[in-house]
Amino acid sequence: MHKKRNPLKTSPLNKHTILVMSPDMQGLIFKISSILFESHLNIEKNDEFVDKDQNMFFMRTEVSGDLQYDTLLQKLKSILPQNSQIQIIPQTKKSIIIFCTKENHCLGDLLLRYESKELDVNIKAVISNYADLGDLVRKFGIHFVHISHSDITREKHEELILQECAKYEVDYLVLAKYMRILSPNFVQKFEQKIINIHHSFLPAFIGANPYKQAFERGVKIIGATAHFVNNHLDEGPIIAQDVININHTYTWKDMQKAGRDIEKIVFAKAIDLALQNRIFVYGNKTVVF
Repeated sequence: MHKKRNPLKTSPLNKHTILVMSPDMQGLIFKISSILFESHLNIEKNDEFVDKDQNMFFMRTEVSGDLQYDTLLQKLKSILPQNSQIQIIPQTKKSIIIFCTKENHCLGDLLLRYESKELDVNIKAVISNYADLGDLVRKFGIHFVHISHSDITREKHEELILQECAKYEVDYLVLAKYMRILSPNFVQKFEQKIINIHHSFLPAFIGANPYKQAFERGVKIIGATAHFVNNHLDEGPIIAQDVININHTYTWKDMQKAGRDIEKIVFAKAIDLALQNRIFVYGNKTVVF
């Protein structure tokens, strides 16, 4: 799972996304653009941002042309400050594994977006600790794997999951209402590669039944948060969020029902951003272009 690929010397499509995160200094955009021009690459889209408080520079550039990976990487390193991070990523379709439990709304939404090609991704498999959603998944011609957690330790359960994941080369694991807490050992193997959807705003109302928590608090908006998973429950770097308005007439079950639609939208948006290489993770925050 998530095997390190050898960088391609050239992309079959001759299109790449270049991500640069570095300490800020004068003239960075000019220097980077000059290297790309000298390398006979055409800049098709460019976005930059400077975090002035942290003096950090972020740049996402889409280029086309005959790109020589090693040569370009060395040239960029030569003009950037020390401790800069550079990624040169071929614009090819990425692959994911979806994890689920029993709730079908986020999983079903992803499957429909996949079938309609709205979500440009290869779904290699769906893994679940229950068999309930197997028929739904198989209708889309996708491999469904049931790995029960009953009567085995969490360590053994995750070992079996890792064995299944190792069969595929994928870019992300996405947790479509997967109601299991992943161990630090598991998360460490896929750092910044696991995307989760959480009902409500984070870090407020974390853990089980956040809608009931929100109801008891008398909130007037509910939302959804998509984030990368780390070793702190529901506190990983946030990728996308959104809200809807509610009022005093809503029961917590009404809130839960209304929240499912926003969960689907936020989750799909976050996955799409990751697939398009639009996310920088910096500390416990993200910069999203």
